[in-house]
Amino acid sequence: MNGPLDVADPQRRAFVRLAAAAAATFVAGGAAAQTSPSNSAPSRSAASFGPLRQVDAGVLNIGYVEVGPASGAPILLFHGWPYDIHAFTEVAPLLAAKGYRVIIPHLRGHGSTVFRSASTPRNAQQGALATDGIALMDALGIQKAVVAGFDWGARTANIMAVQWPERCKALVSVSGYLIGGQAGNAKPLPPSAELQWWYQFYFATERGKAGYAANTNGFNRLIWQLASPQWKFDEATFERSATSFVNPDHVAIVIHNYRWRLGLANGESQYDDLEAKLAMGPPVTIPSITMEGDANGAPHPDPAAYRAKFTGPYAHRLLTGGIGHNLPQEAPAAFAQAILDVEKLAG
Repeated sequence: MNGPLDVADPQRRAFVRLAAAAAATFVAGGAAAQTSPSNSAPSRSAASFGPLRQVDAGVLNIGYVEVGPASGAPILLFHGWPYDIHAFTEVAPLLAAKGYRVIIPHLRGHGSTVFRSASTPRNAQQGALATDGIALMDALGIQKAVVAGFDWGARTANIMAVQWPERCKALVSVSGYLIGGQAGNAKPLPPSAELQWWYQFYFATERGKAGYAANTNGFNRLIWQLASPQWKFDEATFERSATSFVNPDHVAIVIHNYRWRLGLANGESQYDDLEAKLAMGPPVTIPSITMEGDANGAPHPDPAAYRAKFTGPYAHRLLTGGIGHNLPQEAPAAFAQAILDVEKLAG
């Protein structure tokens, strides 16, 4: 395992040192305010991640936390945008208490995850993020794991499951099947659906790129509010995750992700074959549980639209009570239980 000083660029080495120190301050001291199971008021949690770790994995030096016994069956949890590893602050201890080894990485452009070379394209196409997940497993010597996530993280876990089923024991995916392609994304939607993607069109402009860079926290706080309209998170909870947006590549990664989806930015040729396969909508064959909150304010497909994409053992769970887009942080017990259940289903 290589530490943060293995990052080639001196400025990025300095960033990783600062990010790791900041993250240690937050995670070693326990979790900040979290929402109660009723989703109506903040409550306190004593959950602690422990030290932030770094490892060279593919083109990245990935920052991640690990909870639970090193000998436990591995579970990888992937966050989305604009969120970070703290979406799983309460999920991880529940799984670790059952003897699992829980690994939660910062996605590229978030937290202390940085590119090992300044010359590597700041690419956030879907195939690149999923490849990062496999590279992390390789770097940590993990042959097979349960994969789970939401938002970008759900898409990452989806792709890992369909492209590398031999590496994925089971899947938990918030909002179901999220794999797509540029051709499919080019098709116009009804006006009400297009309205939900307002930020995607904003990011397609140079004004949007400059606006996101100038107002990152304000923008992301707004997304939290719109995507989870009934989640009563407090400022301390948001600020804890906001430390992960202070990353030298954060803006570039976010902008590229949405521009690539619309065909306004190129990906890397090394992912062309993978993207061609993904554009065909391959099925998920491993045991899977999909989840949705009844108050998800972010764009998301109807469960009936993706049911046929899951051809292995499968269940869907709708969470009521005002659960929004950030389901693991808003309903940690339910998310953890889904992982426990699908892992047993996989045998």
